[in-house]
Amino acid sequence: MKQGFLAIILAAGQGTRFKSEKIKVIHSILGKPMLQLVVDCIQKLKPERIHVVVGYQKDEVMKQIASPKISFVYQQKQLGTAHAVLAAKNVLQKEKEKDVLVINGDMPLITTSTLKPLLSFHRREGNSLTLLSAELENPKGFGRLIRSENKIVRIVEEQEATPSQRKIKEVNAGVYISRVKDFFQALSKVSKRNRKGEYYLPDIVEIFTQQKKKISVYKTSRLEEIGGVNSRLELTTAVDILRKRKIQQLIERGITFYDPKTTWVDLDAEIGRDTIIYSSVIIEGKSKIGNDCQLYPFVHLINSRVGNRVKIFGSSMIEESVIEDESRVGPFAHLRPKTVIKSGSKVGNFVELKKTVFGPRSKATHLSYLGDCEVEEDVNIGAGTIVCNYDGRKKHKTHIEAGAFIGSGTELVAPLRIGKKAYIGAGSTITKNVSPESLAVERSKQIEKPGWAKRIKKK
Repeated sequence: MKQGFLAIILAAGQGTRFKSEKIKVIHSILGKPMLQLVVDCIQKLKPERIHVVVGYQKDEVMKQIASPKISFVYQQKQLGTAHAVLAAKNVLQKEKEKDVLVINGDMPLITTSTLKPLLSFHRREGNSLTLLSAELENPKGFGRLIRSENKIVRIVEEQEATPSQRKIKEVNAGVYISRVKDFFQALSKVSKRNRKGEYYLPDIVEIFTQQKKKISVYKTSRLEEIGGVNSRLELTTAVDILRKRKIQQLIERGITFYDPKTTWVDLDAEIGRDTIIYSSVIIEGKSKIGNDCQLYPFVHLINSRVGNRVKIFGSSMIEESVIEDESRVGPFAHLRPKTVIKSGSKVGNFVELKKTVFGPRSKATHLSYLGDCEVEEDVNIGAGTIVCNYDGRKKHKTHIEAGAFIGSGTELVAPLRIGKKAYIGAGSTITKNVSPESLAVERSKQIEKPGWAKRIKKK
């Protein structure tokens, strides 16, 4: 918007209907605190400043959404929404002539497509106060807009409403915009003469009416965006709506989802064009997937980066790891944090890697564990290879140089270095460094006792 404005986000209340030990607004929705989603939406409108009113568990709230663009205002006692806005009075003393947008911090579904027209409408009409409304078939739980001669004169909360007023379908969405000076003049006159004994923010509508100031309503048709998330059930609904929005955005950018209903993609995740996502895939955090990849059923990524033309086969868990271009992972692979799979590598069935750099074109195709390793290019890790990296007190590193061949059933006892193009015989337990281009074999002598099984059976 060309004309500057300020924003106040109310985030001080506990949210008792959530039945939680932590404040409602920091509960996560697709990888972000609920409050952060409101902040992100407001920031897209480019306000001069965002002030967040905090109270209950204020330190945790401030930690979750800390940003140089946000100021925090402390509401010491939570005495209602009007009282919460009044807590910001001192910090806005020098901004009396500017507009201020006030919104609740539990509205994660709100979008700029709703708020931007609201701001424009407010300025175009020259209103003293503009509020957002919607018409609902089931208005239960919302404050009702009371009109006289088609003009809004007040808002009645549901618990204060008469039976006839409860039949009104136009509701208050909980978003207001006014000039700072006018807002705080009205707020100073709000009383707590109601059933809850709180200072209700919607009461300013009646005060503006009494002062004969111009009030208008911007009615939105985007019904899913209005109202707060006040319970776990409403949180579930919000999660589902945002999940569908995210997947729809990705589909429009050229990504294929074979079964969107079973797929989870966090809001900060990125996926490249022509990638195919099969059913039951979970992509969490700030994961980034390149172009032309395939993620098969039950793949789970957490804060990981995947290059281009990568295939991740079913039931693989990827945590805080990197998979470079044209690699193959899974099925049933587990990449634990700080693992890097270099270009063209293969990590296959029931292979677990932890804090390991796995070199270009190297292979570990089944039933192996590599921890705290550096594996160079073109290395073959045979089935059943285990790196013994922990001695009971601390971890040790293993370095396998380029072109080495590790036979099946090998145990590599760290700290250890396997030289370039060295061979390790199957079934060996290697405890000493192996020089380049040599063969290392460590096995006990095989003993055979003819007829032993037959004699035991007779006994």
